[in-house]
Amino acid sequence: MNKVKHFPSAKRTVLSVVAAAKSFSDMTDEELILSCQSHRPGAIDYLLKRHKNTIVAMIRKRAPEWADTQDIIQEAYIRMWKSIDQLRSPAAFKAWLGQIVTNLYYDELRRRVRNQDVVSLDEPVESEDGTKKVERAIADTTTQPDKTFQRMELVKALGDALEKIPQQFRQSVLLREVDGLSYEEIAVITNTELGTVKSRISRARVKIQAQLAPYLKESA
Repeated sequence: MNKVKHFPSAKRTVLSVVAAAKSFSDMTDEELILSCQSHRPGAIDYLLKRHKNTIVAMIRKRAPEWADTQDIIQEAYIRMWKSIDQLRSPAAFKAWLGQIVTNLYYDELRRRVRNQDVVSLDEPVESEDGTKKVERAIADTTTQPDKTFQRMELVKALGDALEKIPQQFRQSVLLREVDGLSYEEIAVITNTELGTVKSRISRARVKIQAQLAPYLKESA
């Protein structure tokens, strides 16, 4: 079984020369990324424009109930712009971008959990004319607050569990479970043998289940 390697310098040079003669619209992602890393004017702007829908789709897959994700999209742009030079293998671009979006998702999730308002149902409030205290009325909603909070807590616990496993395990299991890639695709993206990918994902699942066991027991 062949192992996929990072771009050798000779291949990078050839692709860079070929890309230099093309317009951005005619470039593959690999050529466009190399143009970004060569600091060709306008290349990073075109890369961001090309993959705006990719970023939106990744966010929706992770948080389908979030209505406003513009801040996350903008932050993903910034992180891509700042770190594109650190991407060693252009073939791994989508996995790299997925990791950026995943990190931003968990950052935002923690912020939302921290900022969640807690309202006491027993605490009276003043009437509109300020003359007396009345019972607090909470309107019913289709998604009950306790269920929403439990889901956020579970996702946060999952994020904490992912952070506690080795990075290579985390990357592989996210590519499989979140992005739905095949083992073969993950092997190519991560520059890893197919058997190693399967082993990492299996071990990652066991580690995550072990990390979540106390939480799931309490929530049962």
